[in-house]
Amino acid sequence: MGSAGEKDSGRVLGINGFGRIGKLTVWHHVARKYFRQIVVNIGRQVGSGLADIAHYLERDSTYGTLHGFLYGHRGKPVIEDLDEASSSMLVDGIRITFLRQSRNPASIDWQSHGVRLVVDSTGKFLDPTLEPDDPKGALRGHLAGGVRKVIASAPFKIKDKGRSMPHDAITTVMGVNGEDYDPRRHVLISNASCTTTCLAHMMKPLLLTFGAQRILSASMATVHAATGSQQVLDRLPAAGKSDLRKNRSILNNIILTTTGAAKALALVIPEMANIGFIAESVRVPTSTGSLIILVLSLQEELGKPNITRDAINAVYRKAAEQDPKGYLNYTEKQNVSGDIVGLPRAAAIIEGHETHTRTAELTIDLRNVSGLPVEVLDNLESTVIRPQVTQAVIYGWYDNEFGSYVNMLADRTVSVAESL
Repeated sequence: MGSAGEKDSGRVLGINGFGRIGKLTVWHHVARKYFRQIVVNIGRQVGSGLADIAHYLERDSTYGTLHGFLYGHRGKPVIEDLDEASSSMLVDGIRITFLRQSRNPASIDWQSHGVRLVVDSTGKFLDPTLEPDDPKGALRGHLAGGVRKVIASAPFKIKDKGRSMPHDAITTVMGVNGEDYDPRRHVLISNASCTTTCLAHMMKPLLLTFGAQRILSASMATVHAATGSQQVLDRLPAAGKSDLRKNRSILNNIILTTTGAAKALALVIPEMANIGFIAESVRVPTSTGSLIILVLSLQEELGKPNITRDAINAVYRKAAEQDPKGYLNYTEKQNVSGDIVGLPRAAAIIEGHETHTRTAELTIDLRNVSGLPVEVLDNLESTVIRPQVTQAVIYGWYDNEFGSYVNMLADRTVSVAESL
């Protein structure tokens, strides 16, 4: 919950989109009390009116009721004063107005509601290079409506591969590179993805401890909960779609898919661009609560102790203890995915019980290594070297909806609001 100073700040937050992230972002800020008012753009008519919007806001199949979330089992309904004329309601003392006219960011009437900061949670407008008047809508369209800063709740996606990231756009993960945001320069901010957020917090302590040069290779697989883009039952794919698995029932299947976490990670931690990194994703039939399995090959240092399971866990234990915001958690308990759902601001929960390492001696023939001068090889008694390499497997949990991502997004939002 926010302080009294936060509650009296008088700021107004705009949210574009009222899906999973949009709805849970409202929940967070209703609890936090930093913003005096919230304006949510739905962009279309909903059900029979405002009462149906209130019904959707009040209840959640994953996290329970809003009043239960705010006040526990003794809580009572907190939504009142529904006014169809102004399309607004009072939610635990916070006035929330819903706009239902336009889905194009450039046509949303933010200015008349005093909105200067927008969180775009639609997942539709992610190209920071598009002009505000793009006929299909663009993230910069919000700026045309008087907004000063826009935060996207997903990674940027530049459609024209020949274009580079604009100078006024940046991708950040709080607790990793959050301070790279420059309020004098950046107007478009991507909060990355839930997976990138967890992965960045898993990689940062390792990079600080061992250095990028000792990480020979890295890969990850996320065992990810279902998302709204998947199908409840099998259906035909849309025209031009090539991935047939996304149209299969998430209720009945483990589904192989893709993730852009590796590409986005390099935007957040530039050193990762020099490390061979592979990222894969598997969707499973749970509503939230996901897991990253991180596999690293680390070069051992001559004359120093090998990297062990205890050494890896010590790195994370120390990092978690020194994390001022508590974004990184370390546990030696035996968890399942449901145990970490809703855990506040936990970008990554390291499952220390399951950390594994194995050190082996590799055999490398330098004659097969590109770039070595022939004269160097001719002067060697043997071209075969046997370096020691340790492979580490590390597990990191994250609540891909509220606990991890939405809380991290909200911290980013408040920090940007402070700079306005």
